[in-house]
Amino acid sequence: MSVGQELLDVPLPQMVSDLAMGIAEAQAALDKNSLNTTLALADETFTYVPKVVGTIDETKDPVEATIETIKVKDMPLIAFIKPTWYQFSETKIEVSMDIKTSFSSSTKVGVSAKFKAGWGPVSVSIKADVEHNRKFGKDVQGTSKLSVTLVPVPPPPSMLPEVDIKRIEKPAPAVPTPP
Repeated sequence: MSVGQELLDVPLPQMVSDLAMGIAEAQAALDKNSLNTTLALADETFTYVPKVVGTIDETKDPVEATIETIKVKDMPLIAFIKPTWYQFSETKIEVSMDIKTSFSSSTKVGVSAKFKAGWGPVSVSIKADVEHNRKFGKDVQGTSKLSVTLVPVPPPPSMLPEVDIKRIEKPAPAVPTPP
């Protein structure tokens, strides 16, 4: 079976349907991967240090320097790293065929005659050669091209947990009031 015939044998609606189902299956796999990444980031925690405070107290002799870190423990990674989600934004099918046919015909005719004469009977012979050729040619070339474009999209809003970060600050020292 020729390439051209194979391309012609696939109905366009079936080709489009197969492409759509392939994209749907690939999209489901991409979404499942992004969901698994989201869950992994939500389960993984680390110690978060939002602020480091340094104090230099020049009223003391010798001068004192202290560093205080405010730590919020067990912050989920998802509060800082958002997983990437993808979507198929464009799909193209291009099918092209190039069909070339050729035909040639040739005929050759050859005639020869012989004549013999003498004191007796006369002999004559005629010879005819006819050659006829017909050539048919067909050349079919087919190509198909499929291209898809994936783009990153934000995750579904309900997919990511709401994360509130509360800042706990040390109260400022009370300023003494003059008597």
